[in-house]
Formats: sequence, structure tokens, C-alpha cells
Amino acid sequence: MSTKNENQQVDVIADSEEQEAHVKRGSEVEPVSESEDRDGGNAGQEMPKHVPLLPVRDVVVFNYMILPLFVGRERSINAVDAALNSNRHILISTQKEEKTDDPGPEEVHSVGTLATIMRMLKMPDGRLKVLVQGVTRARITGYVQNDPFHMVEIEPIEEDEVREPSPQLEAMVRTAREQSEKILSLRGIASPDVLAVLNSVEEPGRLADLIASNLRMKVEDAQEILACEDSVQRLALVNKQLIKEAEVAEMQAKIQSMAKEGMDKAQREFFLREQLKAIRKELGDSGEGEEDLEELRAALKKAGLPKEVRKEADKQLKRLESMHPESSEATVIRTYLDWLVELPWKKMSKDQLIIQKAKTVLDDDHYGLDKVKDRILEYLSVRKLNPDMKGPILCFVGPPGVGKTSLGRSIASSLGRKFVRMSLGGIRDEAEIRGHRRTYIGSMPGRIIQSIKQAGTRNPVIMLDEVDKVGTDFRGDPSSALLEVLDPEQNSTFSDHYLNVPFDLSKVMFICTANVLDTIPSALLDRMEVIRIPGYTEAEKIKIARRYLLPRQIKENGLKPEDVAISDQIISRMIREYTREAGLRNLERELGSVCRKLARKVAEDEAGPFTVTARMLNKLLGVARFLENEKDKELYPGVALGLAWTPVGGEVLHVEVSTMPGKGKLILTGQLGDVMKESAQAALSIARNRAGTLGLDPDFAEKNDIHIHVPAGATPKDGPSAGVTLVTALFSALTNTPARNDLAMTGEITLRGRVMPVGGIKEKILAAVAHGLKTVLIPAQNKKDLQEVPADLLRKIKVRYVEHVDEIWPLVVSKEKK
Repeated sequence: MSTKNENQQVDVIADSEEQEAHVKRGSEVEPVSESEDRDGGNAGQEMPKHVPLLPVRDVVVFNYMILPLFVGRERSINAVDAALNSNRHILISTQKEEKTDDPGPEEVHSVGTLATIMRMLKMPDGRLKVLVQGVTRARITGYVQNDPFHMVEIEPIEEDEVREPSPQLEAMVRTAREQSEKILSLRGIASPDVLAVLNSVEEPGRLADLIASNLRMKVEDAQEILACEDSVQRLALVNKQLIKEAEVAEMQAKIQSMAKEGMDKAQREFFLREQLKAIRKELGDSGEGEEDLEELRAALKKAGLPKEVRKEADKQLKRLESMHPESSEATVIRTYLDWLVELPWKKMSKDQLIIQKAKTVLDDDHYGLDKVKDRILEYLSVRKLNPDMKGPILCFVGPPGVGKTSLGRSIASSLGRKFVRMSLGGIRDEAEIRGHRRTYIGSMPGRIIQSIKQAGTRNPVIMLDEVDKVGTDFRGDPSSALLEVLDPEQNSTFSDHYLNVPFDLSKVMFICTANVLDTIPSALLDRMEVIRIPGYTEAEKIKIARRYLLPRQIKENGLKPEDVAISDQIISRMIREYTREAGLRNLERELGSVCRKLARKVAEDEAGPFTVTARMLNKLLGVARFLENEKDKELYPGVALGLAWTPVGGEVLHVEVSTMPGKGKLILTGQLGDVMKESAQAALSIARNRAGTLGLDPDFAEKNDIHIHVPAGATPKDGPSAGVTLVTALFSALTNTPARNDLAMTGEITLRGRVMPVGGIKEKILAAVAHGLKTVLIPAQNKKDLQEVPADLLRKIKVRYVEHVDEIWPLVVSKEKK
């Protein structure tokens, strides 16, 4: 064997011996002699015709190749033992299917390599480790035996004679050497000794075997090369594999180079930052700025920013690093990055989706309001079944003091979410909602983003108070900005002008409150689910005062529950004589006033407890503001009682009509709106059409001036519900017949005398009961609205339904039967 192969053998043997040092030593057979080792174990011997067969799974052994093999199959172990007991020769052939455990004659390739067993070591687990060296290629011509191992008859495949050098052959040899050198260079293992071995081999077959034994090929490709008898053709096949391997090695080298460049860049930046720190330290600059930047960088990493937001944050951070810490622009950028860090991009509160528990919380916090509570429990139920639902936009509409804001706080409590209240009353600048752009001095995010930061979660309950009082001027329209905030289809990508990156508001539950709906733009109102809270009856007020208001005022004024005793009758008297409102604010103020005066008595060491009586109530609160007998004992002709709805609840209006000789002039006073003026004109036309029925002169409208007045002229009055009252007052004045003083009415009219439906029925009935009236007239089409009126309220007053103006006058002038 030539020197090149001796070097290769030494390397492989050393490697196998190094592996053997890591296993437990077993029995070892005597190695071949030095002369046998050098010549492959066949010096002076003829090639045997019958040799044991050793099938291998995933390797192809070439001539002169030395490698260790692990033998574990029983038939293979018997074959190795037989070879060691004869001449150490064994035929190594690759099986066709790697998964086959006991291959038969048809499952082993017919062309293999006759090899010499150089060393054998028995492993502790029963396997054998053998070191073999390829001698020559051979073909199986037959099977002599199959048990206890395969004994085969072989025919050596002789190398063809060396041909005369040709340009084609020389080109193939050079290509093989150059490609091998290129692969070794790309892998970083090229050495002068290896290159010398490649350059010293001239025979094409020997060169092909040498290169093939060191190539990473598929078993099928390696077997094809081994079975090729023509040396030139075998070298061509090796060249084909070399080209593939060179491409793979080149790509691997490129990938490794790119990875190394990335590492080098990071190391270079780290080194430059350390140098910059050292330079600043030498110059006397404080290192606090650099530490702040590192802390900010770490905070941005932990903030869980979305991909788009993180990209913008990294861009601004790089700008900040290049600026002087004391510059004004650096302060702006640092504030901006602090906002990005502090916003809850990923943090969410876990909803408490226990429906019964939520119902208990709502019932404990609020008395009544069944419709509102049912809607909240419906939301929780749907949320439990569909966690991905978008938050509803609820809008509570009702007079002041009915508990709209406190109801929102209870909703947040029942959900287990954070609650933030944001008042919109008087806002005229659109930037209050969307934020200011960072180009302005002192710019800040809008109040929506500020509320999110205050809550600390992405899914708080945000209450937008007084949404009906949002203004508009030259600075923009805030209500238009609210369109995006309150639209579930858009607010998942809400963009604040200050942040300039999208923030997801779809998980926020927005609750709006308003006193009236008329001033809310229709587009904004369309995005809300309106829930009306009209007010409370006297019975409800007593229970709420007993359960919530009085205990709170006793606590706030430093008293103890046993110090104060107020009966339900006294609370009822306070409601009737000192407060007339739809809500509870004034009632709580009066209770607070009583508690303060009692607290003074306690502070002056007067002995308690104190029981508030009717006589004592007048001393504590003064003279009653509203009297039961306040209503007129008898109405004058031309006066009728109407029911009106105002932002603070229902109200009883006196409509007065006076006639006087004149020229048919109609005078309207009392600061009436256009709708009421038109109702007055329609009422006059109806009276003229019914002049004969009422016993009037057909020309009364031309001979008399008619003056219609609604007292409290400083208060603007308008709305489509005063038509029937105007007609009744006009009939009373023209016929000089007084109307009943215990009856009030509501409804609008047409020229044909039909009575049209109106709104606010519950509030109007509440006002009628509060004024001690006995009967109310409402349009027949409003009969369905009585379902919302409590039964105890309807027991205190009689409700009559009218469809036409002609039905009203007989009811107004007749006395109610007792």
C-alpha cells in the first residue's frame, strides 16, 4: 500500500482506539501482524473463494478503507467468529432495506468489498466491535450456506488496466482533486498532508475509491459507485457527487459566515458602547443617562409591545441614544417611550363569570332597576359562552341623581374589572379624545389612553359621563372622535395622535351616561344601546334611603346607627315636602342635613339616641318647601294641567288661556319653542271647527284676541306633548267652564283631532302622583308604556286612555265618582 493510504490507516485506527478507551474493556483478539496490517492482511495469500458474509445497514465499504463496525445480530456475530477462526477475510455488503433485521440472499447487494478483520473487541452488552480494512471489490456468485451464518462464493472484481493518459481523463482527475480541495477548504480541514495524498494518486479507480470513502453520500449513490467496474466511469460518478457536495459545503459556509457576521456586529456594538462609557467617564459626564437607557431598553422588552409598536419604540430609542440627555427633544422622546412602557398592552383582568355572584353584587348595590340588571347579566352570560365577544356600548339615560354613575361602578365590581370615570361635560377640543401630536410643546395622549393607563389593564370599564354635553367649536368636534372609540368594528385599531400607533380598545366596556338624547349626534347615538332610567317612586325612594342613603350619611357625619332613629313616615314626609325630583340627590342632602344637626347635639354632649319626629323635622330642615295642598282647590276657567318631561324628570305645567275683545290675534308667551307654537295654532283650528258643538259664536276667532301663556317664563319649554293641554285650556276659556283640578294630561294632536302618542310616560305619572293628582289622561297608543310603571304607583292614580280630542272634554269637566 502506498504512503498515502498508510497515513489514512493510522488516522482511522487512532480514532477507533480512542473510541475504545471510552467503553468497558472486554476480551480482545490478537491483532494482525505488522506485515499483515500494512498489506491489508492478504500478503502472500490467494483470494479465498468462500468467505463469511457480513451484511451492514447504512454504510458502504470501499477498497483500502479502514473503519470500525459494531456487530450485534447473531448471524453476523457467527460470521465474524468464522472469519477470525480461518483467515480473517469477510465479505462486507450493504443490505437493500435498512429496516430489515435478518436479510436473506435476495435482500443483500451482490457487489460488496472483501475486507480483513484487523481487530475485534467484545462489548459488555454482547456486541462485537471490529476494525476492518477493505481489500478488494467482489461479487457474490452464490450462497454456500445460510446457517448459522451466510457463507458465500465470491468472484473478485479486478481493476482494469491503466489506460493511456488522455485530455478527458486528465481533466476528470484534476476536477476531482480541485473539488476535493475546495470542499476541504470550505470545511476548514484542509492540510498539506491530505492534499499530498490526493496529488500522489494517479490511477483513476484508486482516486475514485479514496475520495468516495470520505464523501457524505446516500447509501444508494455509494453502492452505485462501488458496483461500477469501469474505473473512469467510477471517477465520473465520484465527480458528480463532488459537485453536489461542493454546493452544500458552500451554502453551509455562507450560512456560518452570516451567523458569524451577526455575532461580530453585536460584539462590535457592545465594545463601542463600553468605549463610549469610558470616554464619557473620562470627560466627567454622568453615567446615569446610559443606565437609564439600559433600564428603558429592558422595560420595553418586558412591556409585551405588539410588533408594529415595538418597531416604532426601537426607532425612537435609537434616536434617543444619539441625543444629549439635556436636550428638549430627548425629553419629549423619553416621555413618549415611558408612555409606551406604562400602557397595559397585554395585561387584562379576568372576568368573574359567575352569574349568581354578579346578580348578588348588583342587588346589594342598587334597589330596583331590574331592566338594567337583566341587561348586565345577559352580557355576562354571553361573555361566558363566547369569550371573544366585543364589548357593548351601553348608554344610561335619565334625570340627575338616579344612580347612573354608581351603576357603572357596580358593573365593574360584578365583572371584577377596573373602573375609570371620565367626564365629557364641556369638552370642546377633539385632542381631549385623540390626544395632541408630539410636535406641540406639552403634548399628551388623549383622555381615553390616559384612562387605560390609569386602569392598568386593557379591559377596564370606562364610564363616559355626560356624553350629551359634549360641545363643538373651532378646535374640532369631540363627538366625531368618539365615533371611532365607541364603534366595536373600528376601535380594535384606535390610533391616538400622541402615540401614533394602534391600541386595541375592543376589550374595553364603555358605558355612557346622558340626561337627554336630543343633543347627542345621531351617528354617535346609533353606536349605543340606550337604557332609560326614568326615576324612582316614593316607595322606592324610602327603601333606597333606608338601605343606602341614611347609613352612608350617618357614617360620614361621625354618628353611630343607634344614635339616629328615623321612621319611614318621616322619610316619606321629607320626600313629599322637601324634595320633588326624579332622582335621590336632594333627598340625600336633606338626610345629610339632619345627620349634621344631630352630630352637633352629640358633640355638645346631649344624651341620645335621637328620634326624628314630624315636629322635630321642621326645626331641623325649616319650613316645608312643597305642600300637599299646593294644588289649586279649584281651577279658573281657561286653566288646564299638563304633564311635561324635562331633563330632571316629569313636571306638572299650568297652561293658561285668556280671551279678550280684539281682531283675532293669537298671543303666545312663556318662552315657547316652535313645536309648542305650532301645537297652539292647531288647537285654535280645532276650537274653530267645533265652535257649534261648544255653543260658541262661529266668528269668535275674528272678534277676540286669544292669549296663551305657560308660567315660569324664564324656562324654555318645547316638545310634542302639549297639544291636548292647549286644546283643553282653550275650550275652558271659550266656554268659561273650569277644568278639574285633580286631573292632568299629555299627548299631541292632529288637525283632525286625533291624539298622538308621546314619550316619558313613567316620568309624567311620577310627577302627577308627587303633586297629589288623582287622574291622568294619556294617548291610547301609550298603553304599552305602562308596563314600565310600578304597580304600586298605578294604584295611587287612575289612568284614562283617549284617542280623540272629543273624548277629552267630557272627562275634564265631569267630577270623578268616589
